Amino acid sequence: MKKIVILAAFLCNVLTISAQDDIRFGFQLSPSFSWMSTNNNKINPSGTNLGLKLGMIGEYLIGENYAFSTGLGFAFNSGGTLLHDYGGQYWRKSDLPSTLDTLSNGSKLKYGVQYLEIPIGLKMRTNEFGYIRYFLEPGISIGIKTQARGVINDPGQSGENEEKFNIAKEVNGIYMSWGVGGGIEYSLSTSTSLIAGLGFQIGFTDVSDDNGTVFDPRGNRSEDAKAIINAITIRLGILF
Repeated sequence: MKKIVILAAFLCNVLTISAQDDIRFGFQLSPSFSWMSTNNNKINPSGTNLGLKLGMIGEYLIGENYAFSTGLGFAFNSGGTLLHDYGGQYWRKSDLPSTLDTLSNGSKLKYGVQYLEIPIGLKMRTNEFGYIRYFLEPGISIGIKTQARGVINDPGQSGENEEKFNIAKEVNGIYMSWGVGGGIEYSLSTSTSLIAGLGFQIGFTDVSDDNGTVFDPRGNRSEDAKAIINAITIRLGILF
């Protein structure tokens, strides 16, 4: 909560700059659906996280139909669930109960990561039709981990486990992704627009710290799979 208050104060101060004709600022409150995948066919997606992107968005206009876009905000509950075909010892840097030190085949590890997110993109938009402009916005995003929680479900143990563990040491501090978004701007006035659309992101850096041991039938080995987060975001915001 303290981080959100600090961010809100910063955004209020920054909005005073938006009086310049070529700079626009605003806010987004965008639901997001994320899931994880890996480059290992023995570790597969097995669940989706419902999250939220909250923060400031900004644009520097470089013409009537183009703008550099950026922002600063939080991405809450990014991640997903991974199904591990092989058992092993995972999340070894975290303080787990002894019953979860060694996991069975078919165990599920759920990640919920919070990032301070900085998107950078190029926005291309149409001329105005009535009150509406359409836009397309490719770009990249840099995520700085602020916290991470995880849930483990082992089929070798009875019942579903809902206890969340601090897994910050299992998640890399910087995460990067690329993607594209699109949608509409609806003009409320000459300087204020509502934004609605969809965005799709694909990660290209490893989320996990890879410190576990896999009980492969061919012999125990280090867990070195590259895990990425993919997301679909329902973009909702306002620009001034």
